[in-house]
Amino acid sequence: MNLSNLKPAEGSVRKRKRIGRGTGSGKGGTSTRGHKGQKSRSGYSKRAGFEGGQMPIHRRLPKFGFRNVNRVEYKAVNLEVLEALANKESINVINIETLRNFGVISKNDLVKILGNGELSMKLEVTANAFSKSAIEAIEKQGGQAIKL
Repeated sequence: MNLSNLKPAEGSVRKRKRIGRGTGSGKGGTSTRGHKGQKSRSGYSKRAGFEGGQMPIHRRLPKFGFRNVNRVEYKAVNLEVLEALANKESINVINIETLRNFGVISKNDLVKILGNGELSMKLEVTANAFSKSAIEAIEKQGGQAIKL
């Protein structure tokens, strides 16, 4: 084997469709765009939701209710989850980074701690929001609820 007979592995390279190289290529003339019409022209690009001039479905369907564009979505984490995590990993400081590292929340989630479950140890919890019952339960055990 030498440089003159090297070639890629079988099936690793697909043959590219060479368009507009004359009628003998089988892809000449209209260059696979068909005849006439908007999509055959150069510079054509379709808007998202465009249905060829027909009224788009997002305009045909009725809308109702109120959608608050400023709504803040929180990922709910209960005290029982914090308790289990603290026992399993033997930690007493829990913050958003800790929850992310142990897979409780995803990358960009905002966290709200809810008061469901029992807490039996002193924890220092840092989160974006807390319910009243969660704050009471954390402080009852001598811990801290720190809001970001």
